[in-house]
Amino acid sequence: MKVALLYTRIRKDEKLLLSELRDRGHEVSKVDVKRTSFDLGDPPADLAGADLALDRCMATSQSRYAARFCRHYGIPVVNDPETAAVCSDKVRTSLALDEAGVPTPDTTVAFDTESALDAMESFGYPCVLKPVVGSWGRLMAKVDSRSAAEALVEHKATLGHYEHKVFYVQAFVDKPGRDLRVLATDGEPVAAMARSSDHWLTNAAKGADTETFAVDDRVADLVARASRAVGGGLLGVDLMETGEGYTVHEVNHAVEFKALDGASNVDVPGRVVDWLESVAAGSGHPEEVSA
Repeated sequence: MKVALLYTRIRKDEKLLLSELRDRGHEVSKVDVKRTSFDLGDPPADLAGADLALDRCMATSQSRYAARFCRHYGIPVVNDPETAAVCSDKVRTSLALDEAGVPTPDTTVAFDTESALDAMESFGYPCVLKPVVGSWGRLMAKVDSRSAAEALVEHKATLGHYEHKVFYVQAFVDKPGRDLRVLATDGEPVAAMARSSDHWLTNAAKGADTETFAVDDRVADLVARASRAVGGGLLGVDLMETGEGYTVHEVNHAVEFKALDGASNVDVPGRVVDWLESVAAGSGHPEEVSA
C-alpha cells in the first residue's frame, strides 16, 4: 500500500512508524504540511494515489484541516477529521464522553471571569483550570485558593485570545500519584502504561516515570466506550484511578507512543501498522468506525 504521512516534524514516533512501514515493503510518501498547499481540486503530488493518509501533524489547526482535505480527495485518513475535531477540543471531548455514559471528571465551562470564579468556588480548592486546546500538560493549573483563582482568571482574560476566554474548570481528582495511558485501535487496547510522578501532572512529556500496565476488563471496557464516543481510530485514552473506579480525562487523536513502546513488551509500531493495513484494505475504514 501507499501511505502518505502528514507531518510537522519527524520525531521518534514517526521514525518508528516509517521504519515499520518500509520494512514491510510499503511505499511511504512524506508530506510536510508546512511546505504543502491543498487545493479544492486535485490532491498535491505527494498525496496522489495514496491508499491511506496518516495524520501525524503536531499543530491542531494543521491536523484538522489537512485531514479534512484528505477526506475531500477521497483518501482514507487516520484519524478522521471529525475524531480530530472532538479530541482536540476538551469541551467537545467532555461532552462526548458524558453523552456516552463514560465516567469523566466533573467539568464546568464559563465564559467570563466572574462565572469562572463562581465555578471554581463551587468545586472548592484545589480544582483544575485547563485550556480548551492544548497537549503535554501545558498551561494547566491546579488552583489551590481564591487568590490564585483570581490571578489566573485575570491573566487568561488579559491574554486576549478567544480560547482563553473559555474557562474550562474541572474537579481535582486525587489520583494515587499516577495515571494510565492506553493506546487503542478502534477501541481495542494495543498496550498500556502507568505514568507516575510526585507532581500532580503525570504526563510523560513532563518527565513522569513509566511502567507497563496490564489492562483489565474494566479498563478495556472504558477504552472501547471512550473510543466509540469520539469516533474511533488510533487513540490514546488517559484514565485516572479514583475511589469509585476509573475516570477518563482525555482522549488523544495525535497520540505519541515512544514512551509506551519503551515501557511495554509490545511491539507498538508493529501493532499499529497491522491495524493501518486493515484500514487500507477496507476492514477498518476510519469513516466506518465513526459511523
